[in-house]
Amino acid sequence: MNHLPLLLLLLLFSAAVSADSSSAYDVLRSHGLPMGLLPKGVVKTFTFDDSTGAFEVHLDRACNARFESEVHYDVNVSGTLGYGQIGALSGISAKDLFLWFPVKGIRVDIPSSGLIYFDVGVVYKQFSLSLFETPPECTDPPSSDSVHLAEGRDLSFKIW
Repeated sequence: MNHLPLLLLLLLFSAAVSADSSSAYDVLRSHGLPMGLLPKGVVKTFTFDDSTGAFEVHLDRACNARFESEVHYDVNVSGTLGYGQIGALSGISAKDLFLWFPVKGIRVDIPSSGLIYFDVGVVYKQFSLSLFETPPECTDPPSSDSVHLAEGRDLSFKIW
């Protein structure tokens, strides 16, 4: 009736689960990126291949965060990490004016400049790096329309 092995197994499992969520922020920092690029409290799993830079983040739900503008996180976020940049990014969209644009990459300028750039395809959106120092609170998206625009499903316009 010794429950010690079971207790140790449960402790090891819970430590591994919590290490997954905190290691995502550690990996961002070790690659010259701010930890505030990922929302707080919703990272379920994180995988990273150090040899290729490929990463995947699985959130427990899709959500939005507010910086200077609104950012939408899908349940699955992936890309390729390099020092000071993320390429081949999917799962993050940024709102500009009234439209959502998929963020294809993120790049930190020379750290002393205090700037970070989001590649939304046709342009780079510039933000202050200080906005991303700490992970933001994640809120539920206001409507399903936001997600449709973020995924690029419905970008048709009517002129009356």
